[in-house]
Amino acid sequence: MPQAQTAQHKVAVAGASGRMGHMLIEAIRGADDCALAGAIDQASSPAIGNDACAFLGTASGVPVHADIRAGLANAQVLIDFTRPEGTMEHLKACRELGVKLVIGTTGFSEAQKERIADAARDIALMFAPNMSVGVNVTLKLLEMAAKALATGYDIEIIEAHHRHKVDAPSGTALKMGEVIAAAIGRDLKKDGVFARHGVTGERDPSTIGFSTIRGGDIVGDHTVLFAGTGERIEITHRSASRSTYAQGSLRAVRFLADKPNGLYDMFDVLGLR
Repeated sequence: MPQAQTAQHKVAVAGASGRMGHMLIEAIRGADDCALAGAIDQASSPAIGNDACAFLGTASGVPVHADIRAGLANAQVLIDFTRPEGTMEHLKACRELGVKLVIGTTGFSEAQKERIADAARDIALMFAPNMSVGVNVTLKLLEMAAKALATGYDIEIIEAHHRHKVDAPSGTALKMGEVIAAAIGRDLKKDGVFARHGVTGERDPSTIGFSTIRGGDIVGDHTVLFAGTGERIEITHRSASRSTYAQGSLRAVRFLADKPNGLYDMFDVLGLR
C-alpha cells in the first residue's frame, strides 16, 4: 500500500536485506507517520541496486545502496542493527551528514562505545542493546528486584538465541547484568562470571553469573534467577518475533525527532528513567 506523502519521519535502514532489515522496512511501510527514505547493505549483498521492498512484492522507489552516503541522502534518521564494524562506519557518516541514529547493534568494545558517546555531541543517538518495550520494562523490574534481593540471593542470568548469533553473552543479557550491578553497588567488569569449567570452588556470593545457549531459531529468551535459601525468584522475557524490536525502533525514531543531539536509551524513550 503506498504511503501518504505527509509522512513525518524519513527513515533509512542499514542491513536492509537481512532478517531484521526486512522486519524494519515492513514496520516503516506500515506506519502512518514514517516513510522509507533509504536502504543500505554490504556491497556483497545480492540486493544491491534492487528495490528495498522487493521482498514484499511491491515497489518503494528506494534502491538498496552499498554507498552509505547515497543511502542516507534523503533520510533524517538511520536504524542500524548490523555489526559493530559496520555501525562504526555508519556512525561516522551520520555524524558528518547530521543524520540521527538508532543503534540496536550489540557486541561493541568499550572503545567503540566511547566513539558512540562522543558522536552524540553532534547528533541525536538512541543506543540500546534491545529495542523491545517488554525487555525494557523487564530491566526496570530487575532494578527493583535487585535492590530488594541484594543480600542472601545468588544472581544468575541465562540467555538463549538462534544458532546464527555471533556474540555472547547477548547485549541484552549484559545490559541486565549492568542494571542489576548498578542497583546493588557492584562492578560487572569485576563481578561478572562468564564461564565455568572444572573445579571452580564454591560460588562467590558477590558474583553475577552468565549462561549462554545457542541453537535453532530461538529469537531471544532471557531469565534472571535470584536464588536464595528456601526460595528462588525468576524474571523472564521471551521474544517470539523480531517485530517487537522493529516497533520499539520506530518509537525511538519518534522520540529523537525533536532532539538536536545527545545520547539516549530505551528508558528515555519509554519514560522509565
